[in-house]
Amino acid sequence: MKDRKSSFSRYIRQIILPKFGQEAQEKLQRVKVLVVGVGGLGSVVSLYLACSGIGYIGLVDPDTVELSNLQRQILHSEEHIGMLKVVSGMINLKRLNSDLRVLIYPEEINNSNVLDIIKPYDIVVACPDNFKTRFILNDVCLQMGKPFVIGAVSEFEGHVFSVLSPNGPCYRCLFNEAKDENLQRGIFAPVVGVIGAIQASETLKLILNIGDFLYGRMLIYDAFQESFREVRFKRDSSCKLCK
Repeated sequence: MKDRKSSFSRYIRQIILPKFGQEAQEKLQRVKVLVVGVGGLGSVVSLYLACSGIGYIGLVDPDTVELSNLQRQILHSEEHIGMLKVVSGMINLKRLNSDLRVLIYPEEINNSNVLDIIKPYDIVVACPDNFKTRFILNDVCLQMGKPFVIGAVSEFEGHVFSVLSPNGPCYRCLFNEAKDENLQRGIFAPVVGVIGAIQASETLKLILNIGDFLYGRMLIYDAFQESFREVRFKRDSSCKLCK
């Protein structure tokens, strides 16, 4: 860990922000964030969290780096093709910020391991490419009272919102009937950058309790029309998770 002076110099442009300051920066360095999915969204989220001074990041992903990933997964590189994504991610995040502590989980989130993986972390950022994993994370984060930031992308569009308490609304309130498809859809790379950056912004704000949150609000980005829209939603009265 570098001394206080060098840490201040590194983060000075952040520290001087209104409602930020040295105390907020030091809080970021104590926080533990779990990033589930180290693909497109997870690349952007983890890079921004690392360079913002988050002290501890967990990376969860069972896959290896493939050439086709490099079109949008900016955390990885050609030299890491064939390497586990969590290992590739750890190497490149540490190159960016040597103070960062990274713990890796080269496995798929499931009902058997999710409690043990999530337990040490203060906040969970969901970046998987399937509904099954998002549902598992949603359910356990509600159960454990962990803030949960969700992002998803497809083709020219992406969305992001947060689940903040056991009172909902939660991910199932919107997508409870959704099922994963076998169809592989394309993705416009900049959409990943936009949604991942918003997820990182939401995560940092939740940690510091500053600004407005995407709670009960889903922010949708359409790259084809170059537009944003917001959908407000409430708890589904039939949801068995929200209380």
